[in-house]
Amino acid sequence: GKKSLRQKAVDELKHYYNGFHLLWTDTKVAARMVWRLLHGQVLTRRERRRLLRTCADLFRLVPFLVFVIVPFMEFLLPVFLKIFPEMLPSTFETESKREEKLKKKLNARLELAKFLRETIAEMAKRNKADTG
Repeated sequence: GKKSLRQKAVDELKHYYNGFHLLWTDTKVAARMVWRLLHGQVLTRRERRRLLRTCADLFRLVPFLVFVIVPFMEFLLPVFLKIFPEMLPSTFETESKREEKLKKKLNARLELAKFLRETIAEMAKRNKADTG
């Protein structure tokens, strides 16, 4: 059913609380990784990607905090998110946004695979014509 305005506000507050909590956890893990790097250890590919994502999230947090700190600026947040969809840190993404990104990525991969398949088929025809 429909949610009341109060329930929507509570859900938004929970969403932001969970986002900040996840970002804090990611930051602690990233700090440990940086500590390991400074002491000569090598990071795995997955750890390196996580460290880069966390650093990017921390840089994205600066403009996001302006919306949280300045009074009534949060009403402009949806407008800015429409203009700059990657503005929010990754820990603040909703499940639907995550699924939408995955769908776009999958469609792009399918288009690339189709293009490569057609290119290979065309090259095979040329080679067959040259040798035949």
